[in-house]
Amino acid sequence: MDFDLSEDLRSLEREAREFAATELAPRVAEADATESFVAEQIRQAAARGYLGMTVPEAYGGRGLGALGTTVVLVEVNRACPSTGTTLSVHNSLACESLLRFGTEAQKRRYLPRLASGEWLGAYSLSEAESGSDAGALRCRAHPGADGGFVLDGAKLWISHGDQSQYALVFARTDPAGGTRGVTAFAVETAWEGWRPGKKERKMGLRGSSTVELHLDRMKVPAENVLGEVNRGFQIALALLDTGRIGIAAQGVGIGLACLDACVAYVKDRERDGRRLASSGMIQERIAEMATRVEAARLLTYRAAWLKDRGRPHGREAAMAKLSASTTADFCAREAVQIHGAAGCTRAFPVERLFRDARVGEIYEGTTEIQRLVIARSYLRDG
Repeated sequence: MDFDLSEDLRSLEREAREFAATELAPRVAEADATESFVAEQIRQAAARGYLGMTVPEAYGGRGLGALGTTVVLVEVNRACPSTGTTLSVHNSLACESLLRFGTEAQKRRYLPRLASGEWLGAYSLSEAESGSDAGALRCRAHPGADGGFVLDGAKLWISHGDQSQYALVFARTDPAGGTRGVTAFAVETAWEGWRPGKKERKMGLRGSSTVELHLDRMKVPAENVLGEVNRGFQIALALLDTGRIGIAAQGVGIGLACLDACVAYVKDRERDGRRLASSGMIQERIAEMATRVEAARLLTYRAAWLKDRGRPHGREAAMAKLSASTTADFCAREAVQIHGAAGCTRAFPVERLFRDARVGEIYEGTTEIQRLVIARSYLRDG
C-alpha cells in the first residue's frame, strides 16, 4: 500500500474538509441540543454527491470506492458525527447491498434515487432479542397470496428509519431454519404497513434519529427479494465488513476532532503565567492521542484499500473498527480531562464528542465481538 494518498484523494479530502467546515460545523451544536435530524446537512451532502459515494457513475453516483468514501467520512465525522452516521449507513449498507446483491432491475430502480439524495436508505436488522446474534431475529415474512411476502414484526435501533424512503429489511422466512431461514428485502417505506415507532433519546449522535420500526402486514413483491430466499443472513454477514469500515472512519474523525479541540485549547490558555501547551504532562497526552488516531487512520485506510482491490478484508475491517472506536473513546476522555471542569460544559465541543464517541464501541459489532473476529481469524488460519 502506498502511504501517500493520490492527488485525486487529497483533493477529495480538501473538498470534504471545506464542506464540513462551512456546512456541518456551524449546525452541529444546535442539532445536538434540540435532538433534531440533520436534514439540511444531508441535503447539502447530497448536492455534493456524498449520498452516492459508493455508487458507480452508471447509476448516478460518484464512484469513489471504499478508500475515497472513507476519506470523506473521516472529514464529515470530524465536524458532525451525526451526519457521518447517516451517510455511512446510507452508503455502506443501503447502497452497498444493492450493488453487491441486487438484480439489474433493482439497481436501476433504487440506486439513482439513493445516489441523488432523493431517497435516503436505512438498514433494518436489529431486534429486541437479536443484537449481536442477528440469526435470532423474529420478524416474519409469510408467503403472500400473489407470490410475494407479507412482513410482520418489530425492529429496534434503526438509524433514520423515520426519515428514509428505502430500507433493507431482514425477516425470517423459515421458522426452523436458524441462520439459513432469513431473507433480505428491498423495501419502499411508502408501502402500507411501514410504521416508525418510538424515537430513542440518546446520549450522543443526537442529530441522527434512531427509532423502532413496526411492520404491520406489509406486502412486499417477490421481485423485491434481495439475493435469494433464505440466504439473507449471508448478506448481513457480507455487509458487516463495509459497515465496520464506515464506523472506523467515524472513530478516526471523532479522534481528530478531540485532538483539534485540545490543541486549540491549550495554545490559548495559561496557568500560573505559563501556556498550558508548554506543560510536559499536556504534551504527553497530546502525543498519545495523535499517535493513536494516526494508527487507527492507517488501519482504516488499509481495510478500505483492500476492499477496493477485491481482496479479503474481514480481519482488517475488524481491526480498524476496534482500533478507531476505542481510540475515539480514549481521545474523548482525554479531551475532557485536558479541558478540566470546562470540558464538562457545553461551552466546548469536547462534552458532545465525549457522548458521540461512546456508541462506536457498541454498534456494528461491539468491541468484544471485534476481538473475537480478529482472534478467531488467526486461530483458524493457524
